[in-house]
Amino acid sequence: MRKRFEQQLKIGYLLIEDTKIPTSKRSGALPELCAALKEIFVTPKWNEKVFEILEKKILPKNNKTGRPGMELWHIFVLSQVRLCQNISYDELCDLANHHSLVRQIMGVESKDGFHIQQFKYQTIVDNVSLLDDETVKKLNDVIVEFGHEVFKKKEDTALRLKTDSFVVETNVHFPTDYNLLWDSARKCLDMVSKIQQKHNISGWRKMHNWRKDLKNKMRALGRSSVSGGKGKEQRVKEIARSYLNKSKALLKKLNESKLRFPQVDIEDLMTMLDLEHYMKLLEKHIDLLERRVIKGEKIPHKEKTFSIFEDHTEWITKGKMRPNVELGKKVSITTDQYNLIVDYYIMDHESDSEIVPKLEQRMSKYIKRSWSFDKGYWHKDNKALLLQQVEILVLPKKGKCNKTEVQEEQKSLFKKLRHNHSAVESNINELEHRGLDRCPDKGYKNFKRYIGLAVSAYNLKKIGLQLIQQAKKKPKCRMAA
Repeated sequence: MRKRFEQQLKIGYLLIEDTKIPTSKRSGALPELCAALKEIFVTPKWNEKVFEILEKKILPKNNKTGRPGMELWHIFVLSQVRLCQNISYDELCDLANHHSLVRQIMGVESKDGFHIQQFKYQTIVDNVSLLDDETVKKLNDVIVEFGHEVFKKKEDTALRLKTDSFVVETNVHFPTDYNLLWDSARKCLDMVSKIQQKHNISGWRKMHNWRKDLKNKMRALGRSSVSGGKGKEQRVKEIARSYLNKSKALLKKLNESKLRFPQVDIEDLMTMLDLEHYMKLLEKHIDLLERRVIKGEKIPHKEKTFSIFEDHTEWITKGKMRPNVELGKKVSITTDQYNLIVDYYIMDHESDSEIVPKLEQRMSKYIKRSWSFDKGYWHKDNKALLLQQVEILVLPKKGKCNKTEVQEEQKSLFKKLRHNHSAVESNINELEHRGLDRCPDKGYKNFKRYIGLAVSAYNLKKIGLQLIQQAKKKPKCRMAA
């Protein structure tokens, strides 16, 4: 059984609407976030919209029975605080239990220590994880609408948009075929160890030796690959053959033993499914290492895997000096003249120029005066499509321009908007400080949610800063004589 938020039933708690927001410039991002959250809570229009979205996703059909769950407002606040501060769940748990400002904006701070409400680590993790990418996108649409009202945008005011892309890294180590082979082998041994501990199976008493020998051979191959000296190629091949022979022996033993592994309950079945998955990866990387090192083949890019855990990871080269390679997913963001991110799109093995029709469709609900891109989004079809929707399009051509295109790009307004386009780079830099430098969450579903929460936390921080600045400009009432 869950509730939205019923603070009026709790005696002794400090009211959210009475929260005092620090206005010092050195207070950091948290007060700005709390200023926006406070405004959402006390304004019925935005309060209702946010809770409607959360209720549709989180509340079950029968919400009148069962133990009390974490209230929806607490879930929303904690999800935003984590990404705004770019902190782990451990640090978030500490803030939820000991930070006065966070606790009061959640509505759980009490005066004189009366009825202190505490949050457990796993409770926070489980409840924040109830949100998904689609829910966060709907919340961000409401936040952008709220932000436009705060920035005094009129309904018929056209937006001046800027779009650019960057890479959000996944939490993986640098991939090579020999260390991915080791990852696959050790996970196979982990699954066998789990079965052995539960059912005391025979034939695997040298589990520790298997693990130690494979790891030593992997490290030896890595050292020989980066070292120089006479006869390096032959030396690498000899070590690789030893490593491959041990890996093939493990794969053979696993194939012979898995038929004897007991499957008593659902836990055993899940362990066996995981074992089958890692055995396929083990076989694949044995083949890749043998083809590359022993046979001297060049492995096609489409056959490579860059992580056996985060299989959505892509190898991305954007032509930069540093970093020359990034491991993760490309994300395209679109910002407006108020520096709010009105839309974000996670690319799945797509280039910048391929996603423009999708962006145009997603942005069709807005009135657009101008829209700027960099050369990576250029294509003649994209230009023809966008010219139908945008009054002023800044889409520099990739390659040599003809006479008409040169005249178009020499116009003063085109140059001004192209120079202003660099502002989106600062938005990206701030996003990376909101957690989008590297995603610590596991799985593609959680990766997408993490990006959405970072965008919404960024927008709330921008809105909160504007609210604080507006409050400072308001004239103070003079005391009566």
